[in-house]
Amino acid sequence: MQAIKVTEKIYWVGAIDWNVRDFHGYSTNKGTTYNAFLILDDKITLIDTVKKEFYQEMLSRIKSVIDPKKVDIIISNHAELDHSGSLKMAIADMAPEHVYASVMGTANLKAHLGDDLPVEAIANGGSIDLGGDSLTFIESRMLHWPDSMICLLKKENVLFCNDIFGMHYASCKRFDDEVCEKDWIYEAKKYYANIILPYSKIVTAFLGQVTKLGIKPSIICPDHGPIWRKDPSKIINLYAEFAAQKNKNKVLVIYDTMWGSTEKMAASVTDGLIAAGVEVKQMSLHAVHRSDAATELLDSAGLVLGSPVLNQELYPSLGDLITYFKGLKKQNLVGAAFGSYGWSDGALNELETIMKEKLNIEIAAPCVKSRFVPTEDKLKECFELGLAVGKKVLEKNK
Repeated sequence: MQAIKVTEKIYWVGAIDWNVRDFHGYSTNKGTTYNAFLILDDKITLIDTVKKEFYQEMLSRIKSVIDPKKVDIIISNHAELDHSGSLKMAIADMAPEHVYASVMGTANLKAHLGDDLPVEAIANGGSIDLGGDSLTFIESRMLHWPDSMICLLKKENVLFCNDIFGMHYASCKRFDDEVCEKDWIYEAKKYYANIILPYSKIVTAFLGQVTKLGIKPSIICPDHGPIWRKDPSKIINLYAEFAAQKNKNKVLVIYDTMWGSTEKMAASVTDGLIAAGVEVKQMSLHAVHRSDAATELLDSAGLVLGSPVLNQELYPSLGDLITYFKGLKKQNLVGAAFGSYGWSDGALNELETIMKEKLNIEIAAPCVKSRFVPTEDKLKECFELGLAVGKKVLEKNK
């Protein structure tokens, strides 16, 4: 395995995970990378490690550049095991002089890997002299763990930012200008929507802090996905846009169905939304993963949910979606509920209540409920529901 040169002093020595398809509930259908970086200076420094199953891949890439025992310093920017899982093995093989993490990172690494881990805390704003260059550390708490931090290689002006500005995207290419821009924009959006979205206010504050400190990196090195070298401002600007949650005139209609009745209702809701003049995405949970629905939710202004009733409860896939969306804390949504039932419609009343109280959705029209197969009159009610939601979206987005 060969290291990839980033600059004359920096090498990518990470690993490519072509086969991972789930990342704590997030569908990673394009795999991912676990990026680690080697800095060649008077003090040779390794920035982050990789998931433990990929340690030998990382080690072989380091060996293509130097003897691993020459590594003097290891930096752990984040304690999550896809970046720290092989840290203990790296320490054993490399015997570095120092292993550094944030104050919270030190505690979390020991909680994961054992109290005997020889890791030292470095303060927010602290720096380390590497000889020819230096690293400055800035805490990025809750982006997306309390222990997260970034570090800037000052003279090279290269930012190592761990999970922020990253994405789950496996490729044989390492740099943004080598991969399809349309692909990486979508995967960056998906990553933000499924991992960073709950912390959007923190993102805005963090980007303000970076600007205030005058940090304008020439290269950004995240721990997942491509390295930003062509125009690093693009990913920074995307994050600012995502964090602002400025919604498009767009509504999601997400539903599941048992015998096709709720699906018929969904089609009429969609027709009403189209008639109102908004963009619509109709998504069946038979066909769409929750994380792809979350990606579309990121820039949506409306959410309409439809469910059949099963054993006097919401359909299980809707329960799964609601739990997932609740954690993402999407703001500024309007919407409505609809569905079909046989014996009792109580679960559909519950759906509307959940949307108001748990997902903070402004309800634009009363829930439409059909007993068994919807009649033409019920389908007309669904159309009117879609029309009402669409008009409300346009009114709010004036």
